Amino acid sequence: MKWVFVLCAMVALSECIVKVPLQRGKTARETLEEQGLWEEYRLKYPYNPMAKFADSFAVGSESMTNDADLAYYGIISIGTPPQSFKVIFDTGSSNLWVPSIYCSSTACNNHDKFNPSTSSTFRNNGHSLSIQYGTGSMTGFLGYDTVTVGGLAVKNQIIGLSQTEAPFMQYMRADGILGLAYPRLSASGATPVFDNMMKEGLVNRDMFSVYLSSNSQEGSVVTFGGIDPNHYSGSISWIPLSNELYWQITVDSVTVNGQVVACNGGCQAIVDTGTSLIVGPQSSISNINSRVGAVSQNGDYMVNCNNIAQMPDVTFHIHGQAFTIPGSAYVRQSQYYGCRTGFGDGGDNLWILGDVFIRQYYSIFNRAQNMVGLAKAT
Repeated sequence: MKWVFVLCAMVALSECIVKVPLQRGKTARETLEEQGLWEEYRLKYPYNPMAKFADSFAVGSESMTNDADLAYYGIISIGTPPQSFKVIFDTGSSNLWVPSIYCSSTACNNHDKFNPSTSSTFRNNGHSLSIQYGTGSMTGFLGYDTVTVGGLAVKNQIIGLSQTEAPFMQYMRADGILGLAYPRLSASGATPVFDNMMKEGLVNRDMFSVYLSSNSQEGSVVTFGGIDPNHYSGSISWIPLSNELYWQITVDSVTVNGQVVACNGGCQAIVDTGTSLIVGPQSSISNINSRVGAVSQNGDYMVNCNNIAQMPDVTFHIHGQAFTIPGSAYVRQSQYYGCRTGFGDGGDNLWILGDVFIRQYYSIFNRAQNMVGLAKAT
C-alpha cells in the first residue's frame, strides 16, 4: 500500500483515491442454519433493525442491532506494530470499536482481540463505552491509537475496545464496526475515522463510495476519496440529504407494476451499508411482499424459488428518478430454508435502504455537498 502515498504525492492536484476490498463471508444466519440453530437463535435474539436509529443519544452509549444477514467486511489495522481486524464499514453508525484482550465473553473468543499493551502508540481515554443492541450489549472502554485503513494511517483515532459482548456476536464473521455516518451521531463525542481522514488531508475529495458485489465472494470495495467509474454505468443521480446525521434522503414513493404500494406522499430513508435488508414500516413491507407474491412465515416473507424470474420489479422513486430492484435481486435463497424476500419489517416510519438496495446501486457518500449519489452498479 506504499504505492498509495507515492501516487498521491505525484498527482496531488488530481484524483487520489484509496480502495479497501470487502470480503463477502458466510453470514451468522447461514452458520446457524448449517448447525440447525437458526430457529432457536431467532426467537432468543429477535431482529430489531431500527435499534441503532433511536432518537436519543446518551454520552457513552450507542444503539446497534443484531443483523444475522450481514455479509460484507474489510480489513483494517490498529496500533504500532499493526494488529488486524475485520470490520463492517457501517454508514448507519459513527464509532469504531473492536474486541479487546480484556473481553472474556464467548463472542470475543471467536474474534481477533486488540492488545493495547503491545502498541507503542496506544493511549487510554479513561472513559467507558456501552453499545446497546436489539438484545444484549457490548461494554468496554475508549482509547486512542493509529488506525490504518487502505494504507491511510489515521493517527490518534479514538476507538472503542470491548470487555463484554452480546452472545449473538459469536456467530458474526466481523470482529467489530467502523462507523461512517456523521460525527453528531458519534457516542462519547468521538471523531469518526472518515472525519479525521478529511481533517488530516488524507483524502483528496471529501467523499467515499461503496460497491457491493452481487454474486462473488470478492470484488466488493469501499473507495475513500472519490468514485470508481469501473463499478457503475450511466449517470449518477445526486440526492440531497434531508438530515445530516445519518445518510438520510427523501423517497417519493414505492411502486410495483406502476401502482404505489408504499411511501405514498413521501417518506424518509437511510442508505445504510450496515443493514442487510430493505426495511420499512410493517404495513408497507407487508403490502410490498403481498404484491410480489410472498407469504409471511416465522418472521420471514417466503416465495416459491421457481417463481423468481416472473416476480415483478419493486421501484423506489427518489428525487425524480426511478431505482428498480428486480426479483433476482430482492429474493435470497437458502439451501435450508428456501427463498425469502429482502424486504423486512422495521416497525417505524423510517426506511432503511440496506445491502439489497446497495448491491444494485453504486452508492456515493458526499460529505462536501451533503449528498448521496446513486448509479446503476455493474
